[in-house]
Amino acid sequence: MPSTSLFSAYSALAPYGWDEAWADEFAPYESEGLLPGRVIRVDRGQCDVVTAGGIVRADTAFVTPHDPMRVVCTGDWVAVEPGGNPRYVRTYLPRRTAFVRSTSSKRSEGQILAANVDHAIVAVSLAVELDLGRIERFLALAWESGAQPVVVLTKADLVPDAVTLAHLVQDVETSAPGVPVVPVSAMGGDGLDALVAVVSGGTSVLLGQSGAGKSTLANALLGEDVMEVQAARDVDGKGRHTTTTRNLLALPGGGVLIDTPGLRGVGLWDAESGVGQVFSEIEELAEQCRFHDCAHESEPGCAVLAAIDSGELPQRRLDSYRKLIRENQRIVAKTDARLRAEIRRDWKRKGAEGRAAMEVKRGRWK
Repeated sequence: MPSTSLFSAYSALAPYGWDEAWADEFAPYESEGLLPGRVIRVDRGQCDVVTAGGIVRADTAFVTPHDPMRVVCTGDWVAVEPGGNPRYVRTYLPRRTAFVRSTSSKRSEGQILAANVDHAIVAVSLAVELDLGRIERFLALAWESGAQPVVVLTKADLVPDAVTLAHLVQDVETSAPGVPVVPVSAMGGDGLDALVAVVSGGTSVLLGQSGAGKSTLANALLGEDVMEVQAARDVDGKGRHTTTTRNLLALPGGGVLIDTPGLRGVGLWDAESGVGQVFSEIEELAEQCRFHDCAHESEPGCAVLAAIDSGELPQRRLDSYRKLIRENQRIVAKTDARLRAEIRRDWKRKGAEGRAAMEVKRGRWK
């Protein structure tokens, strides 16, 4: 069946993001009698799939279950059996984007949190002191996923002074070049219109720590209390995991939203380009360094260090950049023997240079 006919045949899926490009991807499975659908929830080896005929429950055993990067996840478009007990997902269609973090396992595996996402909404509570380093970490993963990040500063009603709120927004904007920063009060509705305009086109994933106000924000976007809300602790603003699974929900104004559990750990997973985009001003400065492999530590002609000295670049930004680059290298090295060897050689070289410099200093001190 031509893709245009396939698109029309399953037009009931349009509110969930079905388009002619997905119809093209699904075409080979049409002849097998399979149905297209989008995964709206996954738990314990099974998933809920929205199809043109409604929501069905399906088993994911046919899709590689032991590789966390290849399991079916919320947001996937899948080819599912038309019936059967149990009913099975046969495969998922090639992902356009994927939000991935590293797991806490010693094997340093990647864990896919959501697929086919257009916007990554990073929810940050204004009820507690801003953690700019954590925001940068979320943004690195968001950029790496292929989605457009958006930072939403929730609970803006707790900062009634407009000047103070403007300064907080500016602090985040400095740490998030190229990223919209939207202060929102889900309780009062302030800022929601700007956010609705973003999420109405495509698929958005809602990310953040427990207590960041994600469920309240999701309810405000949905126009009804779908997600359970719990109060955050006064002492540190943290909350319990109100949302325990990733759920995909159609928004009344268009677009779909994937709500996720609060993330305590946000480990990078092969996110070099994402880190580069978060710290784009440092990457641009680095192009002006005298040496192409400048580490921005003590090399002569380092444009990055010159920007630190002049006050153009905050020291905190460089420290955060170095931290995320080192962390990403460690993660990649665990799965790449060649890179691991290169990093070891680099460490030895720097160690030798450090010892030589120390000997020179000792000679001067004598």
